[in-house]
Amino acid sequence: MSKELLSKGSQTIIGMVHCLPLPGTCGFDGNYSKIMDRAVEDAITLEKAGVDALIVENMGDTPFAALLDKAQITALTAAAVKVREAVKIPIGIDAAFNDCEVSLSIAAMCGASFIRVPVFVDTVLFSDGIIYPCARKCMNFRRSMGLEHVRILADVQVKHANMLNPQITVEMSAKDAVSNGADGIIVTGAVVGAETPIDMLKRVQKVVKVPVFAGSGVNRSNIHDQLQIADGCIIGSSLKKDGILTNPIDYDLVREVVEAL
Repeated sequence: MSKELLSKGSQTIIGMVHCLPLPGTCGFDGNYSKIMDRAVEDAITLEKAGVDALIVENMGDTPFAALLDKAQITALTAAAVKVREAVKIPIGIDAAFNDCEVSLSIAAMCGASFIRVPVFVDTVLFSDGIIYPCARKCMNFRRSMGLEHVRILADVQVKHANMLNPQITVEMSAKDAVSNGADGIIVTGAVVGAETPIDMLKRVQKVVKVPVFAGSGVNRSNIHDQLQIADGCIIGSSLKKDGILTNPIDYDLVREVVEAL
């Protein structure tokens, strides 16, 4: 992967490949090939429309658990390999909600350049209970797998979760993430599609030297302002018709966002 991509001031646009519900989850409809076909279709559309990189994620697997089961791991790996074969731009992996070891394992199998870790140093409460920090596990596993070249983009005070200790500031989380090995920081709004607060991006930028990414709510109307502060952005729901996550990526919507920047 180019040294410039995912770096300070790069204005990297990362598109999301939201996999349809995987086997073993309540939304799975029994059609295995459709999962692969949609992932590849969305990845190709994102690349053609001009994004710089993409993330393959099991976004359809609600309700989430912190870790994936065997069927999910197998399917997400297969989808990521198919995507890697279909596009030339860098890809990342997010085994949601927070399975860093699976993300790294899949990255090794498909040649992904980075992973996203939603709960790296925070302790949060989400719909399936408490999730504890995984930084030590993540960094040790990356080293043991010989994957030091795979970058770790760590969320701080991630969306869809609440800090167990609300007195911890986003600056504290960001500095903690960097000191524990994160190669980049992701800042989000409260939920999918909620704009990342500009003030929060500024606060994080002031205390870390690694790249900072806007992780939610980026669209054609605000991408210019967001990337005046952030070094890059991760875009998903705004690239789909009516913002519906199960819809395929819309080429025209992606072009509008890219051209707006």
